[in-house]
Amino acid sequence: MSTLLEVADAHVSYGKVEAVRSVSLTVAENEIVTIIGANGAGKTTLLSAIMGVFPLKGRVSFLGEDMARLEIEDRVARGLCLVPEHRELFATMNVEDNLQLGAFRMSKAHAARGFEHVYTLFPKLKERRKQLAGTLSGGEQQMLAMGRALMGAPKMLMLDEPSLGLAPIIVAGIFEIVAKLREEGVSVLLVEQNAKAALKVADRAYVMELGEFVLNGKASEIATDQRVAASYLGFAEAAAS
Repeated sequence: MSTLLEVADAHVSYGKVEAVRSVSLTVAENEIVTIIGANGAGKTTLLSAIMGVFPLKGRVSFLGEDMARLEIEDRVARGLCLVPEHRELFATMNVEDNLQLGAFRMSKAHAARGFEHVYTLFPKLKERRKQLAGTLSGGEQQMLAMGRALMGAPKMLMLDEPSLGLAPIIVAGIFEIVAKLREEGVSVLLVEQNAKAALKVADRAYVMELGEFVLNGKASEIATDQRVAASYLGFAEAAAS
């Protein structure tokens, strides 16, 4: 598999505080990579910096192109898209209009195919297409945020805490969609505090602590690492495995 995203020696700071230090990662085509770690570890900051929200020292390349001088809109146009932790939907607009915003660069024909694709992945959104986004349940809002990103036909989707605040049955459905996206040729970089769910769906994983990666490898191997099991999966799960 060829490399889609490459981050090399990334540093991200808030003023004098360095939130991300010496981080390097890769995501290949048709691959799900997860970053797990405690709240405040720097995971969200890293995704935001890759997207261009924060300045980043180091190198970010996508499809072999250096992204340093590209604005967020240009990164989206290249096929890189971020679904933020708080979803950032337009609450007073209906589902269909929120989705349409995700296809603002696309032709009408591409947008029509986008709607068909999103409604196939998330049939609940089709049922709710005239409902205001702010009145949707948490799970439906997460579906809408993902659907809006997919309207632009991204090559890679970065998901920031997609399971946050959702019931377990909804979380399971979200991660089923994540796995299906890989089958459709969309790579995923997944930031999650729900380490168990993330490691189950991912191909590879990075463990982040205090702004640095302390461990990386195949997700199946990371899931059985004693340190990871104790810190992120719970002692009981570690003993049962």
